[in-house]
Amino acid sequence: MARDKLDDIDQRILSDLQADGRMTNVDLARRAGISAPPCLRRVRALERDGFIRGYHADLDAKSLGFDVTVFAMVGLDSQAENDLVAFEERCADWPMVRECHMLAGEVDFLLKIVARDWDAYQSFLTGSLTAAPNVAHVKSSLAIRASKVQPGVPLEAD
Repeated sequence: MARDKLDDIDQRILSDLQADGRMTNVDLARRAGISAPPCLRRVRALERDGFIRGYHADLDAKSLGFDVTVFAMVGLDSQAENDLVAFEERCADWPMVRECHMLAGEVDFLLKIVARDWDAYQSFLTGSLTAAPNVAHVKSSLAIRASKVQPGVPLEAD
């Protein structure tokens, strides 16, 4: 990243885009209190510097037939860096694994897994996850409902 400090205008741009990534540059500029050309330059700089990683549609899993969300806590036999990286690379190849977080503590990784149904998850669990090299144990927790899903970071709290 080319810069460490963001000014108030950059913060506003990031906050507005995080809330609505489809906002037009004209609307974004108006909300930030600047004209459209410098606003677009700032957005491009924020993208180039890695503050904005991409733009995504927020899909409704249930509407698309994905009724099961599981948080799997995975322990590995070895925590050597090459084994950790190998597991992360394997997770990147599994479409059902939507998030993979390496943790400090009792478990090595927390995975968010989205599946069409419980049978699809169990098939993935037994056929892929527990069968993967270096996996010592997996503890699964089925999500009953989500009362808050807010991607991004709490810019408003700064």
